[in-house]
Amino acid sequence: MKNLLYIGNKLSKHGVTPTTIEILGPLLEREGFTVSYASSQKNIYFRMIDMLWSVFQNRKVDAVLIDTYSTTNFWYAFVASQLCRLLKLKYIPILHGGNLPFRLKNNPKICNMIFNHSYHNVSPSNYLLEKFREQGFNNLIHIPNGIEIENYPFEERKKASPDLLWVRSFAKIYNPLMAVAVFSTIKKKYPEATLCMVGPEKDGSLLGAKQKAKDLKLEVLFTGKLSKQDWINLSKEYAVFINTTHFDNMPVSVIEAMSLGLAVVSTNVGGIPYLLENKKEGLLVQDNNVDEMVSAIEKIIENSDLFLNLTRQARVKAESFDWESVKHIWIATLK
Repeated sequence: MKNLLYIGNKLSKHGVTPTTIEILGPLLEREGFTVSYASSQKNIYFRMIDMLWSVFQNRKVDAVLIDTYSTTNFWYAFVASQLCRLLKLKYIPILHGGNLPFRLKNNPKICNMIFNHSYHNVSPSNYLLEKFREQGFNNLIHIPNGIEIENYPFEERKKASPDLLWVRSFAKIYNPLMAVAVFSTIKKKYPEATLCMVGPEKDGSLLGAKQKAKDLKLEVLFTGKLSKQDWINLSKEYAVFINTTHFDNMPVSVIEAMSLGLAVVSTNVGGIPYLLENKKEGLLVQDNNVDEMVSAIEKIIENSDLFLNLTRQARVKAESFDWESVKHIWIATLK
Protein backbone atom coordinates (compact mmCIF):
# COMPACT_ATOMS: atom_id res chain seq x y z
CA MET A 1 0.00 0.00 0.00
CA LYS A 2 1.89 3.00 -1.27
CA ASN A 3 -0.88 5.55 -1.75
CA LEU A 4 -2.41 6.86 1.47
CA LEU A 5 -4.93 9.43 2.60
CA TYR A 6 -4.32 10.79 6.08
CA ILE A 7 -7.32 12.21 7.98
CA GLY A 8 -6.56 14.44 10.97
CA ASN A 9 -6.22 17.98 12.28
CA LYS A 10 -3.53 19.60 10.12
CA LEU A 11 -3.84 22.98 11.75
CA SER A 12 -0.35 24.27 12.56
CA LYS A 13 -0.68 27.03 9.98
CA HIS A 14 -3.49 28.42 12.16
CA GLY A 15 -1.19 28.58 15.20
CA VAL A 16 -2.18 25.21 16.64
CA THR A 17 0.42 22.75 17.94
CA PRO A 18 1.21 20.19 15.21
CA THR A 19 -0.45 16.83 15.80
CA THR A 20 0.54 13.37 14.55
CA ILE A 21 -0.72 14.00 11.01
CA GLU A 22 2.02 16.63 10.56
CA ILE A 23 4.73 14.46 12.11
CA LEU A 24 3.99 10.93 10.93
CA GLY A 25 2.76 11.91 7.46
CA PRO A 26 6.04 13.48 6.27
CA LEU A 27 8.03 10.62 7.83
CA LEU A 28 5.99 8.13 5.79
CA GLU A 29 6.52 10.23 2.67
CA ARG A 30 10.24 10.04 3.30
CA GLU A 31 9.96 6.24 3.24
CA GLY A 32 8.42 6.34 -0.22
CA PHE A 33 4.69 6.56 0.51
CA THR A 34 2.47 9.03 -1.35
CA VAL A 35 0.34 10.80 1.25
CA SER A 36 -2.62 13.14 0.75
CA TYR A 37 -3.99 15.04 3.76
CA ALA A 38 -7.24 16.38 5.18
CA SER A 39 -7.88 18.71 6.72
CA SER A 40 -6.41 22.17 7.24
CA GLN A 41 -9.82 23.82 7.54
CA LYS A 42 -10.01 25.85 10.77
CA ASN A 43 -13.80 25.72 11.10
CA ILE A 44 -14.83 22.37 12.62
CA TYR A 45 -17.81 21.92 10.29
CA PHE A 46 -15.88 22.83 7.14
CA ARG A 47 -13.13 20.50 8.34
CA MET A 48 -15.52 17.56 8.57
CA ILE A 49 -16.91 18.31 5.12
CA ASP A 50 -13.38 18.57 3.72
CA MET A 51 -12.44 15.24 5.31
CA LEU A 52 -15.46 13.48 3.81
CA TRP A 53 -14.90 15.05 0.41
CA SER A 54 -11.24 14.01 0.52
CA VAL A 55 -12.20 10.41 1.30
CA PHE A 56 -14.59 10.38 -1.64
CA GLN A 57 -12.16 12.16 -3.96
CA ASN A 58 -9.30 9.81 -3.00
CA ARG A 59 -11.36 6.61 -3.04
CA LYS A 60 -8.72 4.84 -5.13
CA VAL A 61 -6.02 5.11 -2.44
CA ASP A 62 -4.70 1.93 -0.86
CA ALA A 63 -5.63 2.92 2.69
CA VAL A 64 -6.88 5.78 4.86
CA LEU A 65 -5.11 6.64 8.11
CA ILE A 66 -7.43 8.30 10.66
CA ASP A 67 -6.16 10.10 13.76
CA THR A 68 -8.69 9.08 16.40
CA TYR A 69 -9.22 11.17 19.52
CA SER A 70 -11.73 10.89 22.36
CA THR A 71 -13.54 14.25 22.54
CA THR A 72 -15.04 16.33 19.71
CA ASN A 73 -12.58 14.95 17.14
CA PHE A 74 -13.85 11.43 17.83
CA TRP A 75 -16.77 12.22 15.52
CA TYR A 76 -14.43 12.99 12.61
CA ALA A 77 -13.09 9.47 12.94
CA PHE A 78 -16.58 8.04 13.09
CA VAL A 79 -17.96 9.72 9.96
CA ALA A 80 -14.74 9.22 7.96
CA SER A 81 -14.56 5.54 8.86
CA GLN A 82 -18.18 4.94 7.89
CA LEU A 83 -17.66 6.57 4.51
CA CYS A 84 -14.59 4.34 4.05
CA ARG A 85 -16.78 1.32 4.77
CA LEU A 86 -19.35 2.49 2.23
CA LEU A 87 -16.63 2.93 -0.39
CA LYS A 88 -14.97 -0.39 0.59
CA LEU A 89 -11.75 1.42 1.50
CA LYS A 90 -9.25 0.00 3.98
CA TYR A 91 -8.93 2.36 6.92
CA ILE A 92 -6.62 2.39 9.93
CA PRO A 93 -7.59 4.34 13.06
CA ILE A 94 -4.56 5.61 14.98
CA LEU A 95 -5.63 5.71 18.62
CA HIS A 96 -4.61 8.92 20.37
CA GLY A 97 -7.36 9.95 22.76
CA GLY A 98 -6.44 9.33 26.38
CA ASN A 99 -10.13 9.13 27.20
CA LEU A 100 -10.99 6.56 24.49
CA PRO A 101 -11.69 3.91 27.19
CA PHE A 102 -14.61 6.13 28.24
CA ARG A 103 -15.89 6.01 24.63
CA LEU A 104 -15.56 2.22 24.53
CA LYS A 105 -17.77 1.90 27.60
CA ASN A 106 -20.27 4.64 26.86
CA ASN A 107 -20.59 4.43 23.06
CA PRO A 108 -20.04 0.69 22.42
CA LYS A 109 -22.17 0.47 19.27
CA ILE A 110 -20.47 3.43 17.61
CA CYS A 111 -17.03 2.14 18.65
CA ASN A 112 -17.85 -1.28 17.17
CA MET A 113 -18.85 0.41 13.91
CA ILE A 114 -15.42 2.05 13.76
CA PHE A 115 -12.96 -0.42 15.25
CA ASN A 116 -14.47 -3.80 14.36
CA HIS A 117 -14.44 -3.00 10.63
CA SER A 118 -11.00 -1.38 10.35
CA TYR A 119 -8.09 -2.96 8.51
CA HIS A 120 -5.99 -2.49 11.64
CA ASN A 121 -6.27 -0.35 14.79
CA VAL A 122 -2.89 1.19 15.58
CA SER A 123 -2.21 2.05 19.22
CA PRO A 124 0.85 4.17 20.01
CA SER A 125 0.52 3.22 23.69
CA ASN A 126 0.33 -0.06 25.57
CA TYR A 127 -2.33 1.62 27.70
CA LEU A 128 -4.91 1.83 24.90
CA LEU A 129 -3.77 -1.52 23.53
CA GLU A 130 -4.73 -3.08 26.87
CA LYS A 131 -8.03 -1.18 27.17
CA PHE A 132 -9.12 -2.14 23.64
CA ARG A 133 -8.24 -5.80 24.22
CA GLU A 134 -10.32 -5.74 27.41
CA GLN A 135 -13.30 -4.70 25.27
CA GLY A 136 -12.76 -7.60 22.87
CA PHE A 137 -10.94 -5.91 19.98
CA ASN A 138 -8.23 -8.06 18.41
CA ASN A 139 -7.12 -6.32 15.20
CA LEU A 140 -4.62 -4.20 17.12
CA ILE A 141 -1.03 -3.24 16.40
CA HIS A 142 1.25 -1.39 18.81
CA ILE A 143 3.32 1.28 17.01
CA PRO A 144 4.82 3.91 19.35
CA ASN A 145 4.84 7.59 18.45
CA GLY A 146 8.13 7.96 16.64
CA ILE A 147 10.56 10.85 17.03
CA GLU A 148 13.83 11.52 15.25
CA ILE A 149 16.09 11.12 18.28
CA GLU A 150 19.04 12.75 16.52
CA ASN A 151 17.12 16.06 16.64
CA TYR A 152 16.96 15.93 20.46
CA PRO A 153 20.45 16.41 21.95
CA PHE A 154 20.71 15.02 25.46
CA GLU A 155 21.78 17.81 27.82
CA GLU A 156 23.21 16.23 30.97
CA ARG A 157 22.87 18.55 33.93
CA LYS A 158 24.82 17.60 37.05
CA LYS A 159 22.01 18.71 39.35
CA ALA A 160 18.49 20.03 39.08
CA SER A 161 17.68 23.69 39.43
CA PRO A 162 14.15 24.88 40.36
CA ASP A 163 13.49 25.85 36.75
CA LEU A 164 10.24 24.35 35.49
CA LEU A 165 9.08 23.85 31.91
CA TRP A 166 5.51 23.08 30.78
CA VAL A 167 4.77 22.38 27.09
CA ARG A 168 1.20 21.77 25.86
CA SER A 169 -1.78 23.50 24.30
CA PHE A 170 -3.63 25.61 26.86
CA ALA A 171 -6.75 23.51 27.39
CA LYS A 172 -8.67 22.51 30.51
CA ILE A 173 -7.89 18.80 30.04
CA TYR A 174 -4.17 19.64 30.31
CA ASN A 175 -4.76 21.56 33.56
CA PRO A 176 -2.33 24.50 33.13
CA LEU A 177 -3.67 26.12 36.32
CA MET A 178 -2.05 23.30 38.29
CA ALA A 179 1.34 24.27 36.87
CA VAL A 180 0.90 27.84 38.14
CA ALA A 181 -0.23 26.59 41.56
CA VAL A 182 2.77 24.24 41.78
CA PHE A 183 5.13 27.08 40.84
CA SER A 184 3.60 29.34 43.48
CA THR A 185 4.45 26.82 46.20
CA ILE A 186 7.92 26.00 44.82
CA LYS A 187 8.71 29.73 44.73
CA LYS A 188 8.22 30.00 48.50
CA LYS A 189 11.06 27.58 49.15
CA TYR A 190 13.19 28.48 46.11
CA PRO A 191 12.81 32.24 45.42
CA GLU A 192 15.04 31.89 42.36
CA ALA A 193 12.63 29.37 40.74
CA THR A 194 11.27 30.00 37.25
CA LEU A 195 8.36 28.65 35.21
CA CYS A 196 8.04 28.75 31.43
CA MET A 197 4.80 27.66 29.77
CA VAL A 198 4.96 26.92 26.05
CA GLY A 199 1.94 26.39 23.83
CA PRO A 200 -0.96 28.03 22.03
CA GLU A 201 -4.37 28.98 23.39
CA LYS A 202 -7.09 26.40 22.82
CA ASP A 203 -10.14 27.02 25.00
CA GLY A 204 -9.48 30.11 27.10
CA SER A 205 -7.14 28.37 29.52
CA LEU A 206 -4.18 30.59 28.59
CA LEU A 207 -6.05 33.65 29.81
CA GLY A 208 -6.96 31.78 32.97
CA ALA A 209 -3.34 30.80 33.62
CA LYS A 210 -2.13 34.37 33.04
CA GLN A 211 -4.76 35.71 35.41
CA LYS A 212 -3.86 33.18 38.11
CA ALA A 213 -0.19 34.08 37.80
CA LYS A 214 -1.09 37.77 38.08
CA ASP A 215 -3.31 37.17 41.12
CA LEU A 216 -0.47 35.26 42.82
CA LYS A 217 2.05 37.95 41.81
CA LEU A 218 4.16 35.42 39.91
CA GLU A 219 6.40 36.10 36.95
CA VAL A 220 5.65 33.27 34.51
CA LEU A 221 7.08 33.25 31.00
CA PHE A 222 4.30 32.51 28.50
CA THR A 223 5.90 32.05 25.08
CA GLY A 224 2.86 31.09 23.02
CA LYS A 225 3.40 28.47 20.34
CA LEU A 226 7.06 27.84 19.49
CA SER A 227 8.64 25.91 16.66
CA LYS A 228 10.07 22.54 17.63
CA GLN A 229 13.64 23.83 17.36
CA ASP A 230 12.87 26.95 19.41
CA TRP A 231 11.48 25.00 22.33
CA ILE A 232 14.31 22.47 22.15
CA ASN A 233 16.76 25.39 22.44
CA LEU A 234 14.69 26.90 25.26
CA SER A 235 14.69 23.61 27.18
CA LYS A 236 18.41 24.01 27.93
CA GLU A 237 17.51 26.73 30.45
CA TYR A 238 15.28 24.38 32.49
CA ALA A 239 15.71 21.21 34.51
CA VAL A 240 12.27 19.83 35.40
CA PHE A 241 9.45 19.16 32.95
CA ILE A 242 6.00 19.15 34.54
CA ASN A 243 3.03 17.44 32.90
CA THR A 244 -0.24 18.34 34.66
CA THR A 245 -2.82 16.75 32.39
CA HIS A 246 -6.14 15.20 33.52
CA PHE A 247 -6.19 12.74 30.57
CA ASP A 248 -3.34 11.49 28.43
CA ASN A 249 -2.24 8.70 26.16
CA MET A 250 1.35 8.87 24.91
CA PRO A 251 2.22 12.58 24.68
CA VAL A 252 5.06 13.37 22.30
CA SER A 253 5.99 16.43 24.39
CA VAL A 254 6.81 14.13 27.33
CA ILE A 255 8.89 11.82 25.10
CA GLU A 256 10.74 14.88 23.80
CA ALA A 257 11.44 16.08 27.36
CA MET A 258 12.77 12.61 28.21
CA SER A 259 15.06 12.83 25.18
CA LEU A 260 16.45 16.23 26.14
CA GLY A 261 17.60 15.40 29.67
CA LEU A 262 14.78 17.02 31.62
CA ALA A 263 13.49 15.26 34.73
CA VAL A 264 9.78 14.55 34.18
CA VAL A 265 7.17 14.94 36.91
CA SER A 266 3.71 13.99 35.65
CA THR A 267 0.23 13.23 36.80
CA ASN A 268 -0.35 9.49 36.87
CA VAL A 269 -3.21 9.40 34.35
CA GLY A 270 -4.20 7.38 31.27
CA GLY A 271 -1.18 6.10 29.38
CA ILE A 272 1.44 7.97 31.41
CA PRO A 273 2.36 5.03 33.74
CA TYR A 274 2.78 2.90 30.60
CA LEU A 275 5.23 5.49 29.23
CA LEU A 276 7.11 6.40 32.42
CA GLU A 277 8.06 3.89 35.08
CA ASN A 278 7.62 5.70 38.39
CA LYS A 279 10.88 6.41 40.25
CA LYS A 280 12.90 5.02 37.35
CA GLU A 281 12.20 7.28 34.34
CA GLY A 282 10.18 10.00 36.06
CA LEU A 283 8.08 10.73 39.13
CA LEU A 284 4.31 10.26 38.99
CA VAL A 285 1.74 11.99 41.20
CA GLN A 286 -2.02 11.88 41.57
CA ASP A 287 -4.17 13.95 39.22
CA ASN A 288 -4.52 17.59 40.32
CA ASN A 289 -2.52 17.01 43.52
CA VAL A 290 -0.44 20.17 43.81
CA ASP A 291 1.26 19.22 47.09
CA GLU A 292 2.35 15.84 45.75
CA MET A 293 3.84 17.38 42.61
CA VAL A 294 5.65 20.01 44.67
CA SER A 295 7.09 17.27 46.89
CA ALA A 296 8.27 15.30 43.83
CA ILE A 297 9.98 18.38 42.37
CA GLU A 298 11.69 19.10 45.69
CA LYS A 299 13.04 15.54 45.83
CA ILE A 300 14.58 15.99 42.37
CA ILE A 301 16.11 19.36 43.29
CA GLU A 302 17.55 18.09 46.58
CA ASN A 303 18.81 14.72 45.34
CA SER A 304 21.33 14.94 42.51
CA ASP A 305 21.67 11.17 42.22
CA LEU A 306 17.91 10.80 41.78
CA PHE A 307 17.93 13.54 39.14
CA LEU A 308 20.77 11.96 37.17
CA ASN A 309 19.29 8.48 37.33
CA LEU A 310 15.84 9.64 36.21
CA THR A 311 17.15 11.67 33.28
CA ARG A 312 19.54 8.97 32.06
CA GLN A 313 16.93 6.21 32.23
CA ALA A 314 14.35 8.45 30.55
CA ARG A 315 16.74 9.06 27.65
CA VAL A 316 17.24 5.31 27.23
CA LYS A 317 13.45 4.83 27.08
CA ALA A 318 13.06 7.72 24.61
CA GLU A 319 15.63 6.16 22.29
CA SER A 320 13.32 3.16 21.88
CA PHE A 321 10.86 5.51 20.12
CA ASP A 322 13.36 6.57 17.46
CA TRP A 323 11.81 6.65 14.00
CA GLU A 324 14.59 4.46 12.63
CA SER A 325 13.17 1.65 14.80
CA VAL A 326 9.49 2.50 14.61
CA LYS A 327 9.38 2.92 10.82
CA HIS A 328 9.84 -0.81 10.18
CA ILE A 329 6.58 -1.59 11.99
CA TRP A 330 4.73 1.00 9.91
CA ILE A 331 6.21 -0.33 6.67
CA ALA A 332 5.20 -3.90 7.59
CA THR A 333 1.69 -2.74 8.57
CA LEU A 334 1.17 -0.88 5.30
CA LYS A 335 2.41 -3.67 3.00
